Order: sequence, then structure tokens, then C-alpha cells
Amino acid sequence: MPHRLLFLLILPLCLTAQNLKDFEKKVTEFTLTNGFHFIVCERHDAPVVSFHALVNAGSVDDPGGMSSTAHMFEHMIGKGTTAIGSKNWPEEKKALAAVEEAYDRLDAERFKGLHADLEKVKQLQASLREAIATADSFVDPNAYIRVIEENGGAGFNAATSPDTTTYFYSLPSNRLEVWFLLQSEWFRQPVFREFYKERDVVREERRMRVESDPNGKLQELAMATAFMAHPYRNLIGWASDIENLRAKNEDLFFRKYYRPSNIYIAIVGDVEPAQAKHLAEKYYSSIPDGPPPPPVITVEPEQSGEKRAVLDADAQPLVMIAYHRPSQLDKDDPVFDVISAILSSGRTGLFYKELVRDKKVSIEADTNATEPGGKYPNLFLMFSAPAPNHTVEENEQAIYSIVENLKNHKVDDETMRRIKTKIRAGLIHQLNSNSGLASQLTFYASQYGNWRTMFTGIDDIDKVTADDVQRVMKLYFGSSNRTVAYLKGATK
Repeated sequence: MPHRLLFLLILPLCLTAQNLKDFEKKVTEFTLTNGFHFIVCERHDAPVVSFHALVNAGSVDDPGGMSSTAHMFEHMIGKGTTAIGSKNWPEEKKALAAVEEAYDRLDAERFKGLHADLEKVKQLQASLREAIATADSFVDPNAYIRVIEENGGAGFNAATSPDTTTYFYSLPSNRLEVWFLLQSEWFRQPVFREFYKERDVVREERRMRVESDPNGKLQELAMATAFMAHPYRNLIGWASDIENLRAKNEDLFFRKYYRPSNIYIAIVGDVEPAQAKHLAEKYYSSIPDGPPPPPVITVEPEQSGEKRAVLDADAQPLVMIAYHRPSQLDKDDPVFDVISAILSSGRTGLFYKELVRDKKVSIEADTNATEPGGKYPNLFLMFSAPAPNHTVEENEQAIYSIVENLKNHKVDDETMRRIKTKIRAGLIHQLNSNSGLASQLTFYASQYGNWRTMFTGIDDIDKVTADDVQRVMKLYFGSSNRTVAYLKGATK
């Protein structure tokens, strides 16, 4: 092996140990008496600070019949607080209550089913629209976001995953207190203003991402087929659920899951830990905590036979193959990451080399080691898009050929070294930006119990052997444990 290549393979190992030791010196971690957990990391290279708040609840926690409940909070963060976003909060508060009362009356009549008075339903719908218009008249549009931008804020956004909901943006370091004030007030009590307008936006997202996107449709079909019981089967939320979401139920969800002890906050950049702790005490310590929210108790029954589903659509054909696997806390979690890299690490992955380059049966093939989330047992997902004049059936069989080869033949040492180096480089790259680092700190602290796992996880990857790869392939990648979903369109 050339000396330079050997150096490049060894360097990340040295950096990992050194980085963790040095990195710990830059990190201050504290928990307020009410449970808010803060991780402060000093990076004084530029006068900017990135904030990332993670709520340890996502779409997997949506109540039955109310999928997309967690997602709605992503849309509510920009609506502001009692102090920001209203032209007259006392009157708006009354108007918002009147909206819910009008909706209750409408639902009471609608849900009578065959006995519902259709003329009365129309009248109640008109009354609801009038109540919403009255509430909206008190709104100062985009006031919350405007305050952030006027203070130099950038990157304001939020995201909902199956396992978590996150809120993040950056500010100049001399505007540190602005974030503490604004975010704490929202965590104290969000205001569900313009809720039904945003509900329509979420419904449109589903229309664009699933109903009008054959790939989205196929993914939803695959998840709903693979998961018979577990709420991971809900991809973005079902249309009928979204159309009936209520602001009053969002408040119940908020009180259940948005507890201080269920929230993790990372602050990264030009920040002094003592000042951050002082501001955290000032703005966050008075927010009351409550009982810990319950985990999802539904356990997906063990699959005892292959499942198959077919979607007919006039679109590029696609095959998805999913194998059930344990959660991200399982000892074999790093092995699945290595397997994913072996299969689909760009042009050096087996999928590209065999399916795209050599056999030319596919125009694209990839994997996801953790689908759709990792907190609970999930799926190892593979997919392939057939090349012209080739079929999903050909692609499926070609994938199985690769899978069986990994079961029967150990991966060579050079490939294992290359894969591990690439994974380590990717993990380290995520820590380059303040925002990216803040995201990783909250993720690992909330999902693994310790932010240091983002460093020690690199060591776990390095410990994976070719024997581990072969063992996991044999254990989990069998026909009785898989779900196959086809998008059978016109091959072009």
C-alpha cells in the first residue's frame, strides 16, 4: 500500500481520539432544575452563534387518527407568541377560542353521520369561516420571523422527522439574548394562530410529496406494507387525518411532549458558557416541567413471510426492497452503516459497479441503513431504478445476487478499510459548520443519551469486521424478513 494512502487511512483514527479530547474542553453542558438540557460549544472564529432546539417527539408520536400532529408545530413556530404576532392579544385570544367553539359545533353535527342535518352543516361551516376570518384580522403576519431577521438572524427553519422535531437558526453573537427570549416564550406557550391556514399548507405538502409524486407514493406504500402495526408506517400523514386536525388537540400534544425534560438545546459559536447559562436560567427556568411522555409501546410483530406490493403509475419504474432491522441502539447499528456504504458509497459501491456500470440494468441504485427513523426497530432500505429496456424484476434479482454474495463471501480487507475511512470522513464533515455541529449535538444527546457518541460512534464503525458484515447479512437479509414494492410504469 502506498505510504500516502496508509497515512490517509490512519489519520482519521488519530483525529478522532484527539478531537474528542480537545473538543470536550470547548463544551459546557448543564441541565436546569426543570429539565431543559443545554450543550454549549465555543467556536470563536466568527461573531455568529447557531441555535438548535430538539424536541424528542416526532410523527411516530402522533395520536391515532391525527397523523401530522407533530408536523404542525413546524409550521406554528413562525406564528409567534402572545407578545409577537398579534395586533391585540386579549381580543385575538377570545377570537381563537371562538374558532374552536365554532368548530366543535360543526363537528358535533357532522359526526352524526346519517342523522346529520346537511343544511345545518353548511350554516356551521359558514360560521366557522367567519370566526377564522375574525381571528385572522388580529394577526400581524410574519412578525416573529421579522424580529429575527431584523436582528441579523439567518437560516430560520424547523423540521419534523419520525423521531424528533427541531427548530434552528443563527444570530450575531451580540444578539444572543434575542434567541433566549423568543424561543423560551414559544416553548412556554405557542399560539396556534392561522392554524387552519397552515393545515391547508400541510395538506398541500402531502399532495406534492406523495399524491403527485409516484416515488413518494411508492415509499408510502412500502412503509405501510412493511409496518403492519408500528406508527413508522405513517410517512407524512394521511389526507383525511390532516384535513381534520384541530388546534385544541395540538395544545394537548404540546402539553404532553413539549416538556422541558424532553427538550435538548445546543448553542454553538461565539458564545461564553457563563453568559449562556445565565440567560438560560433567566428565561427558561420558570417553565414548568411535567411527567415524562410515554414511549411508543406498539411493537411490530415479527414478519414471517415476504410481503409484496405493486403501484401502477405512468412514471419511471422503481423497486424498493426493505428488510426489518433493530433500533439504532442495537450493537449491530454500526454494522448496518458499513453494509450500506459497501453497497452504495457512490461509484465505489457494489450497486453502482454491478447494477449501473457492469450489468447496465439500472440507472440509479442506493440504500438507506435506517428508514424511516432509528429510535425504534426500523428498516434497511434498498432501491433501484431500471435502465431503458430493463425491468423491476431484473433489478430485484440483480440486487438479491449482490446480497447473497455478501452472505457467502467475506468483504476483503482493502474494501473494509476504504469504507470505514469514507464513513469517518462523512461523520467528521458534518461537524464543520456551527449549525451542523449543533444539530449533531442535540441528536446524539437525545437519541443516544450522550453527545460524545458522535465521536465514539466513529470508533464503533472502525471495530466492524468482515465477519460482522457476513453475520448481519445472514441474520437479517432473508426473504421472510423483507418487503418488496414495485412501481411498474412504462419503461422508456
